[in-house]
Amino acid sequence: MRILFLGDIVGKVGRRAVQSCLPSLKETYEPDFVVVNAENSAAGFGVTPRIADELFECGVDGITLGNHAFHRDEIAAYLDERTKIVRPANFPEGTPGRGATVLEKGGLKLGLINLCGRVFMSEYDDPFRAADRLIEELRGRIGEPAGESSACILVDFHAEATSEKQAFASYLDGRVSAVIGTHTHVPTADERVLPGGTAYISDAGMCGPMDSIIGMDRQVVLRRFLTLRPARFEVGHGPGVICGVIVDVKEDTGCAQGIERIIWKDVS
Repeated sequence: MRILFLGDIVGKVGRRAVQSCLPSLKETYEPDFVVVNAENSAAGFGVTPRIADELFECGVDGITLGNHAFHRDEIAAYLDERTKIVRPANFPEGTPGRGATVLEKGGLKLGLINLCGRVFMSEYDDPFRAADRLIEELRGRIGEPAGESSACILVDFHAEATSEKQAFASYLDGRVSAVIGTHTHVPTADERVLPGGTAYISDAGMCGPMDSIIGMDRQVVLRRFLTLRPARFEVGHGPGVICGVIVDVKEDTGCAQGIERIIWKDVS
């Protein structure tokens, strides 16, 4: 099984980059599943039903979110209705939507989990214990016996601190196929397969404007740093960049066989 995961889609530039590049990405890497993080896809904050539908229509199989999951009010009902989009599972009980799902395609099944970290983030529920519960639930839906080797499950861990991301991946090593970090929008160079067979990277990066500060207009961000006064963030402009990873998974064990970074620059 081959999975293409694309990092946080930021605004219109990021959406257009993904839509224009996805056919070429599929032709180049031949993934069985395409998963994207879309929590910044609506003008940099949140996602709307229309944008989610556009992503599915262009060939995305699954969508993950993050701390801005509910920035757009209209997304709540959509998250309850659609099964291929997940929000962080460690939001409080009763939050609309689901934190895990199973994607099915061509006879293959991929579990998908979304969780938020807590260090330098909001007061989410414990992601470690939430992962324990969700992994066993998905094993049953995928058809994997409980407690055995890795199941074919990808976890998007949307977190700020690299230490928390590494600790979380180590905690799940041998139980899931991949732990992919998102949220910081800057791709890291630490992709590897952990000893137990779980692929890991601290951050997959973003799909958004290349000439920006984590996707936002440079001048607006500089103004905030230089004056310490609030300024409304605006998504940057110009050519885009596509950042993500390819993960190869052995279907019979769920163990990752490799993980490769992808960075496509100057995308229009």
